Amino acid sequence: MTTEVEVLRKEVALMREELRDLKHSYLDTNRRYADTLIVLRGLTQHATDSAQQAAKAAEHSAVASEKCLLAAKEAAAIPVIAAAEAASNAASSAAAAAIESAASAASGAAAAALAVANHAEDASAQGSSVAAEASKKAASFAAQAVLMSNKAAQYAISARDDRLAGKGQKN
Repeated sequence: MTTEVEVLRKEVALMREELRDLKHSYLDTNRRYADTLIVLRGLTQHATDSAQQAAKAAEHSAVASEKCLLAAKEAAAIPVIAAAEAASNAASSAAAAAIESAASAASGAAAAALAVANHAEDASAQGSSVAAEASKKAASFAAQAVLMSNKAAQYAISARDDRLAGKGQKN
C-alpha cells in the first residue's frame, strides 16, 4: 500500500509541475498577445494616418495642377510660349505627385487591412475603413490632377502651334 501511495504522490507532484508549467506558458502567451495587440493598434493608426495624409497631399497636388492649368491657359493667350510650357510641366509634376500620393494612400489602406486580417478588432476595422476611404479620395484627386495636367499641355501645344502658324504667315 505504501508503494501505491508513493507512486500516487509522485504522479500528483508531476501533475502539479506540469500544471505550473502550463500556467507560466499561458501567462507568457497572454502577455505576448496583449503586446501584439498594442503594436497592431499602433500600426493600424499609423497606416490610417498615412493614408489620410497621402489623400491630403493628392488634394494639394490636384489644386496645384488646377492653378498650373490656369497659368498655362493665361500664358497661352499671350506670346509667352515658354511660360505656358513651364506651367504645363508643373501641372504634369503635380499630377505625378498626386499619383504617388494615391499609391501611398493605397499602401496605408493595405497595411490597415492587413492589421484587421491579423486581428479583427473594431478599432482596426474602423481604421482600415478610414484608410480605404482616404485611398479612394487620393485616387480621385490624382485623376483630377492628371486631367488638368493634360488640359494644361493642350494649352501649351495650342499656343506653340498658334505661334508657329503666325510665323509661317509672316514669311
